[in-house]
Amino acid sequence: MMFWYGDGMNGWGWFAMSVGMVLFWGLLITIAVMLLRTMGRPGERPSGSRPATSAEQILGERLARGEIDEEEYRRRLTALRSAEP
Repeated sequence: MMFWYGDGMNGWGWFAMSVGMVLFWGLLITIAVMLLRTMGRPGERPSGSRPATSAEQILGERLARGEIDEEEYRRRLTALRSAEP
């Protein structure tokens, strides 16, 4: 019988082991919750991420992807610029 009686862990050893296990599981659960929160919000960006794209930038990207032609781009760009205060 190894360490069950006698020279085994005394009261402080059991206390330290118990506290260690509580801290270990607490840390593990905290990490799991943080990962689930991060993965649960795919559309949201954390604060401090890059600023929102302007309407002109979106219009330029649509032109570059071929979603709109140059005539449509210029017409919409003129409408955007005339709507600004």
